[in-house]
Amino acid sequence: MTGTKIGFIGLGLMGKPMARNLFGAGASVTVTSRSPGPADELAALGINTAATPREVAAASDITVIMVTDTPSVDKVLHGDDGVFAGLSAGKIVIDMGTTKVRETRGWGEEARALGAHYVDAPVSGGTVGAEAGNLTIMIGADEDVLPRVIPVFEVLGQNITHIGDVGAGQVTKTANQAIVGMTLAAVAEGLTLAERAGVDPAKVRQALLGGFAESRVLDLHGGRMVERAFEPHGRASVHHKDILQALELAEQVGIDLVSLNTNLELWQKMMDRGWADLDQAGIIRAVEED
Repeated sequence: MTGTKIGFIGLGLMGKPMARNLFGAGASVTVTSRSPGPADELAALGINTAATPREVAAASDITVIMVTDTPSVDKVLHGDDGVFAGLSAGKIVIDMGTTKVRETRGWGEEARALGAHYVDAPVSGGTVGAEAGNLTIMIGADEDVLPRVIPVFEVLGQNITHIGDVGAGQVTKTANQAIVGMTLAAVAEGLTLAERAGVDPAKVRQALLGGFAESRVLDLHGGRMVERAFEPHGRASVHHKDILQALELAEQVGIDLVSLNTNLELWQKMMDRGWADLDQAGIIRAVEED
């Protein structure tokens, strides 16, 4: 990675540690963010800062975008100060957030028309994985660009899979978020059931970690539920967005996801109760109200 020019746009809970890890691996990193605080913090480490996404793209061979949602990516890419305005032939744009499939494929075509490359590489693993550099990364990209982007991903993650063409990574992440969303609800319901039945949910969780119910969600988020530790590692509002996104994709491909529609009710309750900024584990509060 030494000397590789990488731009990074979006310095939130996930983006800031990811940018820091790339810098630590020897890359020449240029960042920008909506709020100055995170960029100033990274600048103190020696990381370059820029005023706009266009400036980031112009200064970089590979520009990574890690922002909250599809409209945010669209805003970063377009306009006089957008990434596409700063691209030149041969440069690469990587979206590592969770973004709608149809729009992702369209942006891939736009980049191709500019002679550039577009990669969707959403991640799973939360802030713990971002900080440790062991994220799961799901890649949608043309085969010929992989040798240039895999070294970037090897700094950020461990389980790295090329799924298919542009958009395939986002399809995979959408499926991941559907599964995780329902698993979070299942863990919350199981622990609430145990407590209401007069049994210590902490001991129930410990026992289940040795059986078929074992999962990373039960381990990490189940622990947060037991400890009532709801400071955000991954915000409930983001998962609510992802469930809506999964249901939209399901409608586009003509299937009815019955369980996921039911799962949405709990995430919607969190939004309605003002719990949008709680950790995803806070879904247990929505379960407890029933």
